[in-house]
Amino acid sequence: MSFASDPHPPDPEPPPLANSPLAGLPVGPLHALRHFLQPHHLPARLPSPVKWRFSPLPRVTPVSTHPFQDTMSEQYVHWFRNSAPYINAHRGKTFVLLFGGEAVNHDNFHNIVHDIALLHSLGIRLVLVHGARPQIDENLAEMGITTPIHNGLRVTTRESLRGVLDAVGSIRLEIEALLSMGLANSPMFGAKIDAISGNFITAKPYGVRDGVDFGLTGEVRAVDVEAISKNLTNHHIVILGPTGYSTTGEVFNLLAEDVAVSAATALKADKLICLGDRDGIQSNDERLLREMIPNEVDQYLRGKKLDSELLRHMHAASEACRRGVKRVHIISYARDGALVQELFTRDGSGTLITHDPYEEIREAEIEDIGGMLELMRPLEEEGILVRRSRERLENEINHFVVIERDGMIVGCAALYPLPSDERNPASGEIACVAVHTNYRNGDRGTELLEFLEKRAGNKGLKKLFVLTTRTALWFIEHGFKAASVDDLPTERKQLYNYQRNSQVFSKAL
Repeated sequence: MSFASDPHPPDPEPPPLANSPLAGLPVGPLHALRHFLQPHHLPARLPSPVKWRFSPLPRVTPVSTHPFQDTMSEQYVHWFRNSAPYINAHRGKTFVLLFGGEAVNHDNFHNIVHDIALLHSLGIRLVLVHGARPQIDENLAEMGITTPIHNGLRVTTRESLRGVLDAVGSIRLEIEALLSMGLANSPMFGAKIDAISGNFITAKPYGVRDGVDFGLTGEVRAVDVEAISKNLTNHHIVILGPTGYSTTGEVFNLLAEDVAVSAATALKADKLICLGDRDGIQSNDERLLREMIPNEVDQYLRGKKLDSELLRHMHAASEACRRGVKRVHIISYARDGALVQELFTRDGSGTLITHDPYEEIREAEIEDIGGMLELMRPLEEEGILVRRSRERLENEINHFVVIERDGMIVGCAALYPLPSDERNPASGEIACVAVHTNYRNGDRGTELLEFLEKRAGNKGLKKLFVLTTRTALWFIEHGFKAASVDDLPTERKQLYNYQRNSQVFSKAL
């Protein structure tokens, strides 16, 4: 047996999006994608089913060729082809995008709007939820009004409400103006996007909490799902601000996160995407956490006040997951292309929060063989793994387990029961342990080994053998002890390849 996941020394940390052909590319391919997908020929209201027509890039005769340009073109084409499964998967799905007033003020917001137009052109149903905290602060400062903030929530007085409404209205108009741009040679050319806003949110007073009267601050009471859904069906982008209306005609100042979670839940949205000032959630050692589950988010938030945008987004993510939203993404509004990278690459750009396992170890299936062969072939060519044909894998698929990461096979291993003899009444062999090059910096090899050891125990096996040419130290660190060919069960000993000369190790269970 040969092992391709020896963590000593570990491979260097892969660059962001290392599994994607977009990894490390300059902004050129991203801009090329935006321009390539300019929906010049799309009408304002698309028929159903939608037939997409993408305007081609103009053909030009190059004056000279340059290796870097050729490489860029190849990388772009490779990335664009690999994004096709995501384009197909996202078409017709409903995404709620949440961003605060800080995002609107940022220099990158124009690019975010371009990417929103791109998503719209690909048939994604979009609801935009914006905040207005810094704009409200600015308005109230000009008015000479001070309003306290308690537990991350503003106390809205009647005199301050005008400053709130002016800020919310100005942001809505700015977003609508940006979505209406159609300058030639820009990603928005020919987009013809209809942005719709209205009284879609019914609110109620937040009331008195902890002895504090929040005045005209409110919380979401209901979402007009029928009206929003009708606009989405008509290929409109729906814009929701942090305000709501009561049945008595009053206007309430709402938390944008409350609006986003309520809208995503009521609409049964496929995703809630929170754009904040950071790439995602970081661990104590400032390492980006690629995926989390709601319980982990709750532990992270325990004892903390929701006094920052990231913490509010995390609380919203956990709440949305528990209320039925399958996936919540926390990404950066400051990083150009973060939205596209999050949605159209396997590893994304930020943190994914989901109840569903984003990465799991499971028993292999026939459908996994293509991914397993792709994983094993380079290692077989190097002589690290023993070559296995597709037919052999099909016959032995019940012995394999795989690590699947968002539809991609990133690891595999096998457990073969061995024929019994007097010295080894119940034993098995661990074989074909392999981990994808981009994912060897974690503990996936250990996870595969532990999974198979538990599986062996459930089968009543008492001892495990491994045969390896490269990773003896790693197996010793995981409890295996040196053995000899003579220690193998008799039938397995007869099949030993003396030319390969693998070392033998064993472990009692």
